[in-house]
Amino acid sequence: MKLRLGIDIARRAAHRASLADERGQFLWTGKAFRTTAAELERLWAEVPDAAEVTVVMEPTRNAWVPLAAWFRRHGATVVLVPPERASDLCAYYAKHTKTDPLDSRLLARLPLLHPEGLHAERGLGRARLDRFLARHSRSAWGTERADELLAAAAETAVLWGGELDHPALGEDIALEARRALRLDTEIKELDGWRARPSRTARCSARRQGRCRWPRA
Repeated sequence: MKLRLGIDIARRAAHRASLADERGQFLWTGKAFRTTAAELERLWAEVPDAAEVTVVMEPTRNAWVPLAAWFRRHGATVVLVPPERASDLCAYYAKHTKTDPLDSRLLARLPLLHPEGLHAERGLGRARLDRFLARHSRSAWGTERADELLAAAAETAVLWGGELDHPALGEDIALEARRALRLDTEIKELDGWRARPSRTARCSARRQGRCRWPRA
């Protein structure tokens, strides 16, 4: 049995998934899940055993990367809707249908409706990794840091062998990333307070008439 799993990736809310067969008939639609090992396992348990599954996604920022890796490890083929094709399809379906463009139901049917608009997913890719690091580090990390990360990942895979739980590792990294972002926000707030003139400086400036600071 060949099945198509369409996934509408959300940035903050839960993702949505719909499963259709080769004829475009739905087995189920609109199942909500998040990028965690437990919820992905629950979603995958809803897929019939021994099915040949093709996962269809739109590459929304980088949220699709861990999902694609997880589904590949579980034997699915992952295909993506290129951004330029997604824009055309959104415009077309917004004009001719009343449903949300490229939702999970439409994505599950795309291999039947527009097979030429899909391409196989090949992972993050070295060039994409370089751009990702440069963008999110404000150009502080370049190709050398990418080499270090890839080398560390390869060594980790060798050390752990088949025991490495990639989804659990992804959850740990995501947790640490959220903590880092929260810490960065707190540091910026502290820097803002430090940059404000002290009460003594405000009083002195007010007495000398150089400026008018609002009273704290």
